[in-house]
Amino acid sequence: MNTPVRTCIGCGQKRPQTELLRFVAPQGMLTRDPLRQATGRGAYTCPRIACLERATARQAFARTLRRRVTVVRPLDRFLEEG
Repeated sequence: MNTPVRTCIGCGQKRPQTELLRFVAPQGMLTRDPLRQATGRGAYTCPRIACLERATARQAFARTLRRRVTVVRPLDRFLEEG
């Protein structure tokens, strides 16, 4: 079975979905989806702080998720989850 390929919204590199972090924004709050089971649109980044920072600076989360997104915690905390 083939693993789906996704694009990191920070660096633009294509990788297998299992190598990337998935984010969702229920009610506009950016949260990580470690089990990849949350419904709705998802945004993917490499598990590197540089990709998270770049995606945030370029407002790529909001553009990809098609909604306003609020980041309420330091980005490096997302890397520690799950």
